[in-house]
Amino acid sequence: MTTYKAENFPKLQNDLILRVSRGEKGERAPVWIMRQAGRYLPEFHEIRKDHSFFEVCRTPELACQLTLQPIDRYGKLLDASIIFSDILVIPQAMGLEVLMVAGKGPVFTAPLDTPADLVRLTENVDVEKELGYVYQAITLTRHRLEGRVPLFGFIGAPWTLMAYMIEGGGSKTLAKAKSWLWKHPKESHALLQRITDIAIEFLVGQVRAGAQMLQVFESWGGELSPDAFKEFSLPYIRQISNKVKERLAKEGLELVPMTIFSKGSWYGLEDLSESNYEVVSLDWTIDPAFARKMTNDKVALQGNMDPTVLYGGFDAIRETATKMVHAFGKDSRHIANLGHGILPTVDPEALKVYLETVQKVSAEIRK
Repeated sequence: MTTYKAENFPKLQNDLILRVSRGEKGERAPVWIMRQAGRYLPEFHEIRKDHSFFEVCRTPELACQLTLQPIDRYGKLLDASIIFSDILVIPQAMGLEVLMVAGKGPVFTAPLDTPADLVRLTENVDVEKELGYVYQAITLTRHRLEGRVPLFGFIGAPWTLMAYMIEGGGSKTLAKAKSWLWKHPKESHALLQRITDIAIEFLVGQVRAGAQMLQVFESWGGELSPDAFKEFSLPYIRQISNKVKERLAKEGLELVPMTIFSKGSWYGLEDLSESNYEVVSLDWTIDPAFARKMTNDKVALQGNMDPTVLYGGFDAIRETATKMVHAFGKDSRHIANLGHGILPTVDPEALKVYLETVQKVSAEIRK
C-alpha cells in the first residue's frame, strides 16, 4: 500500500456542499447519504466476506475502499463522501470491547452496570495511538478521491455513546442508561465529559488528517425529554463545536463546516441552530417548513426523506423526493439526505433514482 501524508491533496473539483454549508446558496441542493458506504451495496459484501466489521474499520486500505465504493458507483450524483468507520470506536479507545454481531448489531461484552465500573475505563486515552487508523484512512482516502468530492469525518455524540456503553448495545427504551441520569447525575456528567474530551481531540485529528467536513451523530437524542436533552446532551454538543473550532484556529487548520444530527430532537431545533454548527440535520419526522421557522434560516438544513420510501418503487421515490426539495424551498440552504441512514436491503438503483431526482428538481426550482 502506498503511504500518503496529509499534505498535497488533489485539488477539489466539487465544492458545492462546502459552499452551501457556509451560507451560500448553491445552483442546486448538494446531496449525500448517511451510511453511504454500507450494506446495501453488493461490492460492500464482497469485501466483508473475508473481513470482520471492525477489522475493516481498523485497516486503512479497506476503509478507504469502502468509502470510495458509492463515489465510484454513483459518480457525479454524490456531492460528498464519508469515511468508513463507526461511532463506537471511541468506547473501544476507552477500553471497552465491542463486537459487531450478525443480525444483532453492536454488542459490548462488558457494559457499564454501575458507576463503580467507570474504573474499568482507560484513564488517559492516547487518541493518536488508539484511533490513528481512522486518521490514516482519512488521509489515504483524500488522496484516492482525487478531489472528486469533499470527505466527511464524524463521531457519535457523548450521550449516544454513553447510552451504548451502559446498555451494551441497541435498546428500545434505554432504561439502563436513562436511569443513570436520574440516579447518578454527577457520575453521568463526568462520563459525558470524558467522552467529550476524547471526541474533541478525535475530530481535530480527523481534520488534521484531511477531513473537510465533520458530522456529530446524536442518534439517541430524541430519547431524552426536552429538559434532559438540555442538561445531558446539548452542553456537550456545544462544547464539541466550540472547542474543535478553537483548536483548529489555534493550530492554523481550516475551520471546516460542522453538522449536528440529533435524531428525534424536534424540540431542540432552535437550540441546535445556536450551537456553532453550520448545518443542522433533520430526521424524517420534521416538516422542513417547521425546521426553517425554528432555525430562522441561521443554518443550512440537511435531510430528510424517510429511508423506507426507497422501498416504495421508483415513482414513489420521485414523488416524495420532489415534495421534499420543494418543501425546503428554492431560497434555502438545503443539503439533501435521508432522514437517517440508508437501510441495508435497499436496491442501489432505488438510491440512484433518489439522487437523480434531487439533483434535477433542485436545479430546476433555482433557475
